[in-house]
Amino acid sequence: MLSLQRILNSLRPDAPSLCMLYGDKSGMLIRMADRWCGLVERFVDLFGADGDLSLFSTPGRTEVGGNHTDHNAGRVLAAAVDLDLIAVASPTDDGVITVYSEGYPKVVVDTRVLEAQEEERYTTGALIRGICARMQETGWKIGGFNACITSNVPKGSGLSSSAAFEVGIVSILNHLYNEGRIDPVTNAIISQYAENNYFGKPCGLMDQTTCAVGGFVTIDFRDNRNPVVQKLDYDFSHSRHALVIVETGGDHADLTDDYAGITSDMRSVAQALGGKVLRDVSREQVLASLPALRGKVSDRALLRAFHFFDDNDRVVEQVKALEQGNFQRFLELVNESGRSSWMQLQNNYSIRNPQHQGIALAQTLTRYFLGNRGACRVHGGGFAGTIQAFVPVEMVEEYVKKMEEVFGEGACYPVMIRSAGSVRLNLEQGE
Repeated sequence: MLSLQRILNSLRPDAPSLCMLYGDKSGMLIRMADRWCGLVERFVDLFGADGDLSLFSTPGRTEVGGNHTDHNAGRVLAAAVDLDLIAVASPTDDGVITVYSEGYPKVVVDTRVLEAQEEERYTTGALIRGICARMQETGWKIGGFNACITSNVPKGSGLSSSAAFEVGIVSILNHLYNEGRIDPVTNAIISQYAENNYFGKPCGLMDQTTCAVGGFVTIDFRDNRNPVVQKLDYDFSHSRHALVIVETGGDHADLTDDYAGITSDMRSVAQALGGKVLRDVSREQVLASLPALRGKVSDRALLRAFHFFDDNDRVVEQVKALEQGNFQRFLELVNESGRSSWMQLQNNYSIRNPQHQGIALAQTLTRYFLGNRGACRVHGGGFAGTIQAFVPVEMVEEYVKKMEEVFGEGACYPVMIRSAGSVRLNLEQGE
């Protein structure tokens, strides 16, 4: 067991473990070292220094390709980012999990009671209990622990703060009780189960998979129960671009019908041709059947189907471009995806609130500012919220300044793609 002082000494700004997570910029590394040391000190204040401390980091994630393709058994391309949830944890022998998460009330879960609790629905406690239940059900060990957590993955930004939390909790249990034998995809499946069945949100698997695996990740959901996951060997730092998430504002609370409409529109086209989801049919079938289809489904449904086929194929092309190191081609495909989402998928604003078109405005301003450089597209579900922009590093500061003049201070989150998924820091070796 490492002493508290050795743990703090291992969190120096030039530590390999921190460079692996946050890059090589000294200012960032100093801030992150201070953040980690502050969390360790908070843990000691709350729980004491006698336990065997472990440190964990789980990234947020961004969707890069395949907008609204996953729910019709399509392909996606996503990436982990260098905004992360970090945790300090120590095992206990009483079977009780106690979590202090910055900005939230203390959560206590007794792992001897694993049935879903109706009063816990939509709470952090439900996620933790659901994770423990699924792990035990599938043969993994669980146990108690104390943890302090903080996250700089902003809520509501489309960077999957909730998935980072779920995957982080599984990682803690994985390393404290299972010798780190749970692979990243299994971690993601356990996390999704807890969110679906205990928390009460019918999410897909993309968010948790990307947070667990790290780097650029492409996922094929043709068999949703056994998705094909591939991590790409691409170092984003070589691109000389940063990824900037721009929060454009807008109310997400009343968008449920808009999101559901995309899924139902796409599936209506598939079902008119004898399939269940669009992956069951082809673009050629739709084109050949257009005269008859227009009497059965809406024109909007047809446009959304064409978006699915095009964006599903684009993911393959994006993966190929990254594997070949052709970042310019990758950017062209990002822009194509953005235009397709705008014109065919039609999720840049809600038709029930056409006066608010922050996503479309942000993309327009981005293209004016970047000209023929970089790329941008809607980020996540759309209708309100965020865009993503790939911005040349020398233009990032000015880009953020201009966008925040329009959308408000703090609206922009410049991030880098992080190669590491959810990890425990190796403090003894500083790796």
